[in-house]
Amino acid sequence: MKKIEAIIRPERLERVKEALEAAGFNGLNVVNVTGRGAQRGITYEGRAGERFVVDMLPKVKVETVVPDKDVKKVVDAIVQSARTGNVGDGKIFISPVEDVIRVRTGEHGEGAI
Repeated sequence: MKKIEAIIRPERLERVKEALEAAGFNGLNVVNVTGRGAQRGITYEGRAGERFVVDMLPKVKVETVVPDKDVKKVVDAIVQSARTGNVGDGKIFISPVEDVIRVRTGEHGEGAI
């Protein structure tokens, strides 16, 4: 099993949720986060010529755990629905998951996803 964490633009969340649902993946968690990547934020110039930098931008982290065989399908759905082609589209992190336990039943493994 793998945990997929996608940091995306907040305005792309609905598209990502719809793409995952269309691909057959309903279970996910969403967390509002702030962060910055290689661009180190955005510089704005005010009317009076003053400049200021916003270096921590609002993002959304979408988390899901899927069987190994479904990783590519989930990642493709996220990339296609989250991509704008601009700097700041986000990142996807994939980590191994040792076990999953459904609290209600005590069930372990992929069946608990």
